[in-house]
Amino acid sequence: MEGLDRSGKTTQTQKLCEHLQRTNTVKLIKFPDRTTPIGKMIDAYLRSQSELDDRAIHLLFSANRWECAGTIEAELRAGNTVICDRYAFSGVAFSASKSSLSYEWCKAPDISLPAPDAVVFLDISPEVAQQRGGYGEERYEKEEMQRTVRQIFRKIETDTAQANGHIIWATIDASGTLDEVQQRIQKAVEPLNGGITGEIQRLWM
Repeated sequence: MEGLDRSGKTTQTQKLCEHLQRTNTVKLIKFPDRTTPIGKMIDAYLRSQSELDDRAIHLLFSANRWECAGTIEAELRAGNTVICDRYAFSGVAFSASKSSLSYEWCKAPDISLPAPDAVVFLDISPEVAQQRGGYGEERYEKEEMQRTVRQIFRKIETDTAQANGHIIWATIDASGTLDEVQQRIQKAVEPLNGGITGEIQRLWM
């Protein structure tokens, strides 16, 4: 599950988990995981309580994902459903929106992470996002930043379709009501309901 800030992503992710738990064992992982030592450094940065070089913070975000890669693979091999609230795609979109970092450089640290079978991207305009509660509390919640992030997500969608044909990418209009958006999400992941067989795919290999 990916999305722009204040797109309702965390709420929708939880509702999707509740929906899928009726018929599946579901593991929910939230990125960044702010409880780990690396995650605590990220949390302080996002709350503007510390300053870090753009490259350093990007590598910390990636390291935070690698901390959980073994858990993700173990859950998948056990036949369970894994839902990630943000993943490597967010890492690329937010870091590459900074002029100091190139798109390809931002992808590199996450190469060979477990690849998702589907990406649900909750799309919302910065104007609508600004009207939602809590907007602007964290470092990246700035209108111009969100516009650039949105453009890079579109590039990632195109590149993912070309390079990883096994990944379903669904862009969902997140400006509707909570129930309307959830119905769109459930429809997008419906093709996976029968389960996935074969080896775990690798991201951007």
